[in-house]
Amino acid sequence: MSDADTGMGDDGPEMVQINLRLSKAFLEDIDTTWEEQGFNSRSEFLRYAARDAVKHPEFSREGWKQIAASEHDLRAGDAELVSRDEVIEMMDQGADDE
Repeated sequence: MSDADTGMGDDGPEMVQINLRLSKAFLEDIDTTWEEQGFNSRSEFLRYAARDAVKHPEFSREGWKQIAASEHDLRAGDAELVSRDEVIEMMDQGADDE
């Protein structure tokens, strides 16, 4: 793989700025999340999330939707916490649906 493929130069990775449009409510959720999880900045959190999505494509879009819906229900008081195994099962089911 070439340096161009990895974005790596002699002084480390070459950083490129991008623009991203998000709803204000979603951005507020992102800001709450990165702060709660101990990231140093919004950019660091978004790089981590993007890297995770690229390196772990086995997590299906449908699985993420199910997790987001469950999180919404939990915050609204309409659901109970689920175990790690239940989350993995949801992710697997989403992958099977694609």
